[in-house]
Order: sequence, then C-alpha cells, then structure tokens
Amino acid sequence: MIPRYARPEMTKIWDPATKFRIWYEIEAHACDAQAELGVIPKENAEAVWKAKDVAFDVARIDEIEAVTKHDVIAFLTHLAEHIGAEEARFVHQGMTSSDVLDTTFNVQLVRAADILLADMDKLLAALKTRAFEHKMTLRIGRSHGIHAEPTTMGLTFARFYAEMDRNRTRLEQARHEVATGAISGAVGTFANIDPAVEAHVCEKMGLRPEPISTQVIPRDRHAMFFATLGVIASSIENVATEIRHMQRTEVLEAEEFFSKGQKGSSAMPHKRNPVLTENLTGLARLVRMTVVPAMENVTLWHERDISHSSVERGIGPDATVTLDFALNRLAGVIEKLVIYPENMLKNMNKFRGLVMSQRVLLALTQAGVSREDAYRLVQRNAMKVWEEGKDFKEELLNDPEVTAALSPAEIEEKFDLGYHTKHVDTIFKRVFGES
Repeated sequence: MIPRYARPEMTKIWDPATKFRIWYEIEAHACDAQAELGVIPKENAEAVWKAKDVAFDVARIDEIEAVTKHDVIAFLTHLAEHIGAEEARFVHQGMTSSDVLDTTFNVQLVRAADILLADMDKLLAALKTRAFEHKMTLRIGRSHGIHAEPTTMGLTFARFYAEMDRNRTRLEQARHEVATGAISGAVGTFANIDPAVEAHVCEKMGLRPEPISTQVIPRDRHAMFFATLGVIASSIENVATEIRHMQRTEVLEAEEFFSKGQKGSSAMPHKRNPVLTENLTGLARLVRMTVVPAMENVTLWHERDISHSSVERGIGPDATVTLDFALNRLAGVIEKLVIYPENMLKNMNKFRGLVMSQRVLLALTQAGVSREDAYRLVQRNAMKVWEEGKDFKEELLNDPEVTAALSPAEIEEKFDLGYHTKHVDTIFKRVFGES
C-alpha cells in the first residue's frame, strides 16, 4: 500500500488510530456486558467510557510495546493511563488477545467491503451508461485476436457489466462471510467469559457471533474474502486489457481520455498511451498476490498460532486499498472513454466482407450443398481476400459453384450488417432487465 494508489476513506480504516479505537470499543462493550452479568462492578464498566473521546497516542502505545513486546498489553496499559489503574482492572476480563485482534480485523474488512461495494456501484453505473449509449454501435468481434463476426460496442460494455454485477454479488457474500466476531477467551471455550458477552459485543460492532472459534476466528472465511477480491481484480484486468487492445494504433476503436497538457512520452511528443489501463493491469496483479497467502493462513497449529498475523497485517490494507483505487480508476476510464464508431466500421470492412463467411456457409447448406462442399467453396473464396486483397462478395458472385446454389440477391442479402444486431435487445434485457 503506497499513497500513489490509495484513497483517504479506505486508508483511514487501516490507520493505527482507527484500529486502537475499535479495540477500545470492543473492550468497553465487553465491560458493559460483564457488568450486566454481575461479573464486574458497574462503576468500573462506566469508568472505561471516560476514554470515549480520547485520541489514543499511537507513539505512546508503540513505546510501551517496545518494552512489553505485546501490542494488546501495550494498548491496555495505555488505556489504564487514561482511566486509572483501579478503574481499568476489570478491562479484558476473561478475554484473550485474539478476541480483540480478530474481531477488529473483521470489523475493518466489513467496513472495507462497504466502500468496495459503493465503488462497484459506481463502476456498474458507468458500464451501463456506455452500454446503452453504444447499444447498436457496430464493431468487429474477434476470436484469437482475429476478425470473427460483427458485434456491437454496447454488447462489449454489457458483458463487462454482467461480469461486474456477478462480482458485486460475490462481494456481498464475502462481506457476510467475514462479518463475525469472537469473544470466547483462551482456546475458544468460554471458560472464563460468558457467551452473552460475545453476543453483546458483536451486536454493538455490527457482527454476528462466530458459531465456533478456537482461539481465533477460522481463516477459511478470510480466504474466501480475499479470493473474491482477487476475482474482482481479474475482472478489472479483463476490462482494462480490452481497452488497451482497442487503443492500439492499428485498431484505435477507443482510447483513454487524453487531457489538455497531458504528455504521453518523454521522448516522443506524438504518443497517447493507455497508461491508466496498463496501470490497472499491474494493480490487479497486486490484489491477486494476496490470495495465496490468505489461503495458506487457513492452516494453523491446534487452537492457535500467529503465522497468519504478519500476513494479514499486510494483505488486509494492501488488497482493499489497492482494489478501492483500481475500481475508482476504472470507473473514471469508462466514463471518459473516447469511442470511434467510424474506425470500428473501417476495421470491420478491412477485409472487404470476409466476416460474413458463416452466413454464406449456412445459406449454401440450406440450399442443399453438403457442409463439406459448402465450407470448401466459402474458404476458397475467403483465401483470395486474405492473400490477394479481393472483395469477398464479388468473388462469390463470380464463382459458378456458389451461384449454382444461391442467386445474386441471396448472396447480396448475406452481407446485411443488421442481421447481426437482431437479438441485441434480447441480450440487453437478460443483462439489465426491462429498464
């Protein structure tokens, strides 16, 4: 996580001051529940809330930790400095460090997920707008990077919308998956703390009680969360790669907005490069990089070890901050993307009707020609376009074997571009509903 690829709202979630504030709230709510159960005096629980407006001193906590070598103990010591040692003596009653650490981590992930969901809404809105704007804007579809058959720019945006919409559903599920908390004490048996404390804390922190924890919340939940972020990042790269292809000089069907005063190259003043989408390709790799460590964190020794801890201190902020930045960058690229319909038609016609070969093939089979012979006839004429720059339709019209099966009018009809857009409305209804 570096400032260049970070936005303040997401970064704040991972700020040490935010983390300590969440720790404090967990401890304070736990004290309230303990007092309600009669385990600790009510006045001690109330005393903890004297620190509710305190800005915890991160440097002071670090100073204490340098001696204690334990971050939670350092925080509890600092809290006692604010509310008094006597008042603080029941704080953390029956709890273990992971109760605070794991519950906090999940609070942070839930808050991060909420920001990411809003980011995805922004991106989906941009994709939908451009899809309807270019619903019938013809462009050539490509398979293996080679001209295939006509499609529309609107369908390109629509398929990216559908993919991101699936990702949004996945993210909602991932958010649900990590929205659990555990205040179950050492090895998770509740031996020294009542399960009612966990229920109270989780309710206050917007979580559900973890059904069964050891000394940690099970890490399969987190593996699923980070895997989902990895899938979203891959979809971002999918969109970015298509835009990068479209911006190639030989293609130029679309390009990133190039602002006044922008420079594309330090050496070549003419350059307009797809820098944002290339950047997104790189950022997607960074997000996916967090998935395997999250998977490996699932396996811990017995009821707890801390091999996962150092990993999560890195991948938590890195994945969410980077993905937040990437989603917003991609939304901006889509909103401002410059589309060139004329170049799309020019590219489609580059091989002079060749992309209509399947229609001719099917028409010949419908006219009684065997598929093998029909394929041979069409390919024979198609190769003249590839190799000699001939016009496909003219070659068909001059081929006696073809005209023996199809009339000139029937051949001509097979070159109607509108044929390829007749089901666009149906596809749009599947993707966007009846809107």
